[in-house]
Amino acid sequence: MTVLVINPGSTSTKIAVYEEESEIFQKNIKHSSSDLAQFEKISDQYHFRRDLILKELKAESIDLELINCIVGRGGLIKPVKSGVYLVNERMKEDLRMEILGEHACNLGGLIADDIASTLSSAKAYIADPVVVDEMEDVARISGHPKFERVSFLAPVFVYPG
Repeated sequence: MTVLVINPGSTSTKIAVYEEESEIFQKNIKHSSSDLAQFEKISDQYHFRRDLILKELKAESIDLELINCIVGRGGLIKPVKSGVYLVNERMKEDLRMEILGEHACNLGGLIADDIASTLSSAKAYIADPVVVDEMEDVARISGHPKFERVSFLAPVFVYPG
């Protein structure tokens, strides 16, 4: 199993490639203020970041066809339980629509899916997105009956498929 991991952040995109449990490549691609200033919105950085990832993998002579799995940092999607989720059309739409806000992590699943779609045997996933909600009911008590505490946002949503 060969896995490509993609973690887009506000000023960098971290990538790594693993064969089984061994890391064979890791890179922190830093983005300068001037690089990012050309984009009106974070979502406009999609092709810029994807192309940088592909350029770094090529420079390292990583054979993309050997990749079985691409995992992007989970974005601001509807709250879910912790875990790994297969990227599907509904999730991609939520990431593109920025339903819970604009952040570079929204690009993780989208770029993973894009690269996986060009490969013969790779699938795209997100892992433990920032919207994980596993709060116990007692933790939701705020002290006022009209207000409930939330873990980022609730309720938990399951993407079909």
